[in-house]
Amino acid sequence: MEYHQNGFRPGDPAISPAADISDACTDKVDVLIIGCGPAGLTLAAQLSAFADINTRIVDQKPGPLSVGQADGIACRSVEMFAAFGFAHQVVHEAYQVNEVAFWRPNNDGKLARSNRIADVEPDLSEMPHVILNQARVHDFYLDLMANGPRRLVPDYNRQLLSVTRGDGDHPVTARFARLDSGTEEVVHARYLVGCDGARSTVRSSMGLSLKGASARQLWGVMDILAVTDFPDIRLKAAIQSAEAGSLLIIPREGGYMVRFYIELDALRDGERAADRGVTQEMLIDKARAILAPHTLNVREVAWWSAYEIGQRLCDRFDDTDEDPRIFIAGDACHTHSPKAGQGMNVSMADAFNLGWKLASVLRDQSAPSLLSTYGTERHAVARELIDFDRDMARLFSERGKDKAAADRFQAYFARHARFTAGVETSYSASQIVGRGAAQHHATGLQVGKRFHSAPVIRLADAKPMQLGHALKADGLWRIIAFAGRDDAGEPGKPMHAFCAAYDRSGLSDAVALLAVFQAGHRTMDPMRLHPALIPPKGALDLTDFHRVFCVDPAADIYAMRGINRDHGVLLIIRPDQHVAEVLDLSDLNGVSGFFAKVFV
Repeated sequence: MEYHQNGFRPGDPAISPAADISDACTDKVDVLIIGCGPAGLTLAAQLSAFADINTRIVDQKPGPLSVGQADGIACRSVEMFAAFGFAHQVVHEAYQVNEVAFWRPNNDGKLARSNRIADVEPDLSEMPHVILNQARVHDFYLDLMANGPRRLVPDYNRQLLSVTRGDGDHPVTARFARLDSGTEEVVHARYLVGCDGARSTVRSSMGLSLKGASARQLWGVMDILAVTDFPDIRLKAAIQSAEAGSLLIIPREGGYMVRFYIELDALRDGERAADRGVTQEMLIDKARAILAPHTLNVREVAWWSAYEIGQRLCDRFDDTDEDPRIFIAGDACHTHSPKAGQGMNVSMADAFNLGWKLASVLRDQSAPSLLSTYGTERHAVARELIDFDRDMARLFSERGKDKAAADRFQAYFARHARFTAGVETSYSASQIVGRGAAQHHATGLQVGKRFHSAPVIRLADAKPMQLGHALKADGLWRIIAFAGRDDAGEPGKPMHAFCAAYDRSGLSDAVALLAVFQAGHRTMDPMRLHPALIPPKGALDLTDFHRVFCVDPAADIYAMRGINRDHGVLLIIRPDQHVAEVLDLSDLNGVSGFFAKVFV
């Protein structure tokens, strides 16, 4: 963590100096966020980092979430948490998913373990797949927002009544009923983002609806404290019984609690989940039948619910192709079953995609056309998720007595592990995604996909670290320059020439430059590098020594990510950590041409 760049300041460095917002309006804001779910809080946390952006977030609930429904946190989401600075807290508290067990009847008809595999393949991510109560994730976001320069805190007890769009600097008008006072409130915004769930009022105001079909399959879910002789109760386990249905076990944080997803009977035409009169006793009895002959003694049910599987998607995620001002994210624009563990993760990724774009436009760095890429990129991801979820739900419900069906489910699960880990998202070519002019020089870092981190050693202080952890959620683009063989950044070498061009470009306010060298960290002198790699920073013009890295001999990033040792390579990284372009180290025109499409 870096601090003191603006002078010594005692106390908790995670608490930013408060911005002067004494004249800030609450009825006229830059961004109004509706909903304090995972999408809304991710967006608010990102925007809270900018002292010059007036953000407000509201929710109908009376206060913060105390018990969350979502709990699975994909590897990619933990990578994102690292950019926000609280990944270590999540990993510390959470249950870490290491292996997955599959159970089905053996040849004698008795329930038996058929396979046990790693949950995440080696080197898929430096971060684990973890399980943690959604409410705790909310807590971390709320702390981050409250400690930001604008001290952003949600306004609760606001029921959204209507959203309209007009003209002027703040063209979006939202009307609220104050549930705490019985009065009405009106807020005008430059941009409004609806993160208000599957029954979204914002979506309805846009004239949009969720489209799709229900699978007519009823499922129950419960978090329990129980005693059992089932041996894999502390493993993620998929159980397909011969006749009683299927069960997914997800161990929870804390070492004792476990979540059961329990297949119930199919719904009849016109029947809804609420019509069935499901009780927690029914769920317990069903779980016992699926686990038989193993015993299950439930000592406490912490939470339970029943739901109907369905996959639904909105046609678009914004209000217009030209100058969009109203957006939807998360469950407001896509819903699906919870068993793949993607709901919270994809919702947060929606907001992470949108937040930096709003900031760039509001700060006059980029043209409003940048905002149209949000709907294009995230709708494609949601469509892929819907298709995956439909297949996963269907295969999971096939009866375990059919060995071929069980084998198909296991194979599908293993084949799509990268997708469920959240690392397979790939954005197509656009104004902010290039075509990989030098992709052959970095075969393991694909254009459009998230930057796949690897170990390095920071030159100035010999700190072993993940290079990806230098990519913060601060709205900055980054160029990572990988030096070629025998290039230590000295004059006359490609790295020095690129640094000089970067220095002249005027990009430094919006694009941070990082460099990786093949030379050992003990042999290089940071003071001999081009000043662009050790620039002045902060009010005191102190030297920033945190941008230069060397190869870790124990885990060579060049070998791990297919980087050309002879030529080196340039990576342009978006503020949401996706690789935007891969260029030759000497392709200065390629760099300037790319950013000419990004910035005003």
